[in-house]
Amino acid sequence: MTSKGSALPVQLVKLLEADGSHKVRANSYYFFSRAAVRHMNWLKTLCLFSFLFIIAWGFLFQAPAVNSGLHLGCSSAAWEKAVIESAQRQKGGKLTVLVTGAAGFVGSHVALALKNLGDGVVGLDNFNDYYPVALKRARASNLQKAGIFIAEGDLNDQQILAKLFSLVYFTHVLHLAAQAGVRYAVKNPLAYVHSNVGGFVTLLEQCKNTNPQPAVVYASSSSVYGLNSKVPFSEDDRTDHPASLYAATKKADEVLAHTYNHIYGLSITALRFFTVYGPWGRPDMAYFSFTRNIMEGQPIKIFQGPHGEELARDFTFIDDVVKGCIASLETALPSTGRGGKKRRKAQFRIFNLGNTQPVKVGDFVSILEKHLKKKAIRHIIPMPSTGDVMFTHANVTKAKVSLGYNPMTDLDTGLRLFVKWYKSYYKPGGDHEKMLRGYKPY
Repeated sequence: MTSKGSALPVQLVKLLEADGSHKVRANSYYFFSRAAVRHMNWLKTLCLFSFLFIIAWGFLFQAPAVNSGLHLGCSSAAWEKAVIESAQRQKGGKLTVLVTGAAGFVGSHVALALKNLGDGVVGLDNFNDYYPVALKRARASNLQKAGIFIAEGDLNDQQILAKLFSLVYFTHVLHLAAQAGVRYAVKNPLAYVHSNVGGFVTLLEQCKNTNPQPAVVYASSSSVYGLNSKVPFSEDDRTDHPASLYAATKKADEVLAHTYNHIYGLSITALRFFTVYGPWGRPDMAYFSFTRNIMEGQPIKIFQGPHGEELARDFTFIDDVVKGCIASLETALPSTGRGGKKRRKAQFRIFNLGNTQPVKVGDFVSILEKHLKKKAIRHIIPMPSTGDVMFTHANVTKAKVSLGYNPMTDLDTGLRLFVKWYKSYYKPGGDHEKMLRGYKPY
């Protein structure tokens, strides 16, 4: 779940303003005082109001409209009933979970798995158009059939969060909503700050102020390892040199999470995902676009490093990631704060969720060719300077010890399952295939 633009939540603005900038604000009050305006000549006054008009125009037509869910029918009795019913636990259920980004790739899979365990699940998603919304709607339809209600709204909307938390006591929050993608950040960086940073602060504020506080499990990313050369990547490695703005926002999330854990006693678990793939995946991901282009007879772009080296990724199948998410929720200890104040030290954890077996992209394409029964037209090009890294490789020892995490799906099996779903869902000439036409990943 993401939102385009640059507006930040009130809480984040307060944090940014707490740096001693009161002197600047005091000066600005004088600048706009009546006395100052009286001493301007008519030309300066005209320039001033022209400048203010341009700023106002930019905010009105370029900043994101964070529409309150309460204005979209979210205060109706039917909406409230749907939320409450979706949150009801069934036989065997132990948790009541708010899943943000529930119409997303990982979110929809985890939400269904939790529901199958009998847990109460409520989703939140804004259905943004970073990639074709039809796929998100289809995932949401799957969840609806399983009895899972998705509240449609922006994560920065404090009103809809407050409404959800007033209706349901969530024991856990699984925060998977984010503006995804490394390369798109070059084109629209403010969308990442708005969603990944601003939205996260808004959610943490709601959790902090709730009594009792829920435990929070959220998606970080392997991207935080940035320019690390040591492999495999371990949770204790340095993460202070990100290679992309997307990675920087995920690192910011980890710092913010630690702050809320330390000050307010929120129980927090960060999950660093490593290149998740599988059925119902994101069309902007390489495995998805490669499959589509190979089937359509279009060339695929394979990046290589400055010395001709191939990129390698620790591809992790969705089912393994789902198991890691559920284990994280089930082992999360309760938060320790109340009334916005920490009473004792709270649990704080970070885990890698990867497959531990990096595969070169060229070998990955060969496996795709086998399952598609069609050769790819390979175009080898230099890796663009948009923030991608040469390799990822997860050390999952901590997750194995604490969560019992044990990835079981090899790449050959995972891609076979993905291709089977893709061919079934995107049948040539079918409605789903038509909806994908014209879409080009960033």
